[in-house]
Amino acid sequence: MNITETLIKQVSDIAVKAGEAILDIYHSGEKIKVSVKSDHTPLTIADKQAHDIIVHGLADIDNTVPIVSEEGADIPYEERRHYEYFWCVDPLDGTKEFIFRRDEFTVNIALIHINRPVLGIIYAPVYKTLYTGCAAFGSWSKRGGEAATKLSADKAATEWTAIGSRSHASAGEDEALRAYPVVSHIAAGSSLKFCSIAEGAAHIYYRHGPTMEWDTAAGQAIAESSGAVMTTIDGKPFLYNKPSLLNGGFICKVR
Repeated sequence: MNITETLIKQVSDIAVKAGEAILDIYHSGEKIKVSVKSDHTPLTIADKQAHDIIVHGLADIDNTVPIVSEEGADIPYEERRHYEYFWCVDPLDGTKEFIFRRDEFTVNIALIHINRPVLGIIYAPVYKTLYTGCAAFGSWSKRGGEAATKLSADKAATEWTAIGSRSHASAGEDEALRAYPVVSHIAAGSSLKFCSIAEGAAHIYYRHGPTMEWDTAAGQAIAESSGAVMTTIDGKPFLYNKPSLLNGGFICKVR
């Protein structure tokens, strides 16, 4: 599957459309109804609506490319393991941020080739900001009607800012960061942590606790296309389409 400017635009438009549907619910003034999935994570009508928009939109682009989405992820590994390309989707990343009306939630869409994310699209609906990243075109951000901005990780920094989760911080992560020249810490929700590294606002994101593949795929593509690197905690490549879609710990940092 060739990654072209046309494909990036098509997928970006799908992410924005899903984000606007989420935003309609977010700003409706009605109480957000929450159910709990079998893995004990929250689910809202916004997750479901965004999922439907994305699945239908990606199928319109090419209905032969499989989709692994948080809201439709129960595809057996025996089937998934044969995928050469697939879309890895989190229709609403940061559901807790959404529920508690904190603005840092996103729509994540990534294209995986074999075991690596080769294209990442992240849209932050409240901020009207779109992030894209792939090796051929680099990483970019675009806010509303403004011109797109090329993103570059801040590889020259000698004093680093660490970014971490607003909802999932752990003491072990603070201990691990002592190995790096970290002088300040900031927090953010959802995949925006990867975007902060891509745009040079942060230098390292260390995550010890578990995530799912759709939580990290788009962010990894954007961060790495800006010049950052993402590995497992012990420095091995961070791979996708594993027998279990549950991720281990990782480090995303400037080189």
